[in-house]
Amino acid sequence: MDRQGLPESVPETRNVRLLAPLDRFLHIQAASGIVLLTVTILALAWANSPWHASYETFWHAPVEFRVGGWLIAEPLHFWINEGLMTVFLLVVGLEIRREMRDGVMSSLRHAALPVAAAFGGIFVPAVIYLAINADAPTARGWAVPTATDIAFAVGVLMLLGPRVPSQLRALLLAIAIIDDVAAVLIIALVYSGGIDWSGLAVAALGVLGVIAFQRADIRNAWAYVLPGTVLWAGLLKAGLHPALAGVVLGLMTPIAVRDKDRLLAEAAHALDALAQRDGESFRDIRKIVSPMRTLSRAQRDLLPPVVRLEASLHGWVAFGIMPLFAFANAGVHFAGVDWAIPGTSDVFLGILLGLVLGKPAGVLAAAWLAERLALCTRPPGVTWGGIALTGCLAGIGFTMAIFIANLAFTDEALLGAAKIAVIVASGGAAALGLCTGFLVLRDPGRRPGAADPETPA
Repeated sequence: MDRQGLPESVPETRNVRLLAPLDRFLHIQAASGIVLLTVTILALAWANSPWHASYETFWHAPVEFRVGGWLIAEPLHFWINEGLMTVFLLVVGLEIRREMRDGVMSSLRHAALPVAAAFGGIFVPAVIYLAINADAPTARGWAVPTATDIAFAVGVLMLLGPRVPSQLRALLLAIAIIDDVAAVLIIALVYSGGIDWSGLAVAALGVLGVIAFQRADIRNAWAYVLPGTVLWAGLLKAGLHPALAGVVLGLMTPIAVRDKDRLLAEAAHALDALAQRDGESFRDIRKIVSPMRTLSRAQRDLLPPVVRLEASLHGWVAFGIMPLFAFANAGVHFAGVDWAIPGTSDVFLGILLGLVLGKPAGVLAAAWLAERLALCTRPPGVTWGGIALTGCLAGIGFTMAIFIANLAFTDEALLGAAKIAVIVASGGAAALGLCTGFLVLRDPGRRPGAADPETPA
């Protein structure tokens, strides 16, 4: 039955089941987008104020960690980008793991449209960027305009209100998640240095530690910090991006509930024990502590570990780590970027056109081609205008785009131009997406019989 008491069709019931895991993220992501926008404005204001020098000084203050004779001394900026962003990529890995089991990537039939659209949204911006930046120094930034920021994109989509069908929200989230998969692969294959095999051996020890803990049925997430740290340090020593340790840990997180029947039996026994108590016995808290503990433990363990860990970390990442990353990286001193330096204007133009024009063109063209070749079908309620809208919003790169820019450019002038381009392009893509949404999506609140702008008078 639906909210109005009307019976649902079987396809509608199945759609609700498939879309539910994605819909859980909408409100957090939308609120996170507002926070990201706020801290970005603050970072830009600080970096372009009379105290702009203190912005760089603060984020490059040295921070040391020492364990015995082992010492890591890096600036604060490093610990945010390489350390805390590991937790961000852990949540990305958990999302990918969950989607591979129960979501849009669980079958080729469900994944065909978003995979095709995401591929087009990666390929076309990269081609546009490389057409403008053919030289080696600036060509390394080809992946910057291929990324999508889920939080900002969903935040803008929510501004369109109830006119956005749930299937279209799911499509945007699926494209963004597949973009994350591609970004992780690009970081691992393109933006990692020469491999130190001894570091890979250390990373392998971390992976083996995770497997050993899982075989020992250790369910406390904090226990996995130790092998996770070993994995992170091994990737750092190997010359690979250490934050990729988060993706590895996310993909290794179990998706199934162990001993489900035993947990249900224990919960039922605890409920029976509570049901047999009379009102007087409930006044003695000691008599209900044991069954309540059993119920609490069963409630926790009946959730798949990947869902439980993702739920516990998502808020911290959305409202803590991502805003902190934006605050540390989005503060570009506009006057400090010398546009006369060769390559800066090309980097800016390549990223701007790639995100604002390349993303929607690639998403729309690839989706259209996939449908023409009978590789996929559009979900009910998703029009070509809606797909164009998702393409526009996919051009909001921000967090992941800045993250990749930090890896692509060591030259401060090129990096500054790239960051400015990402910020300007993300704002432009958001504005274009809003305009497109108001034009192509029907307002469900319009009175019956009111003039339809798509229908000739």
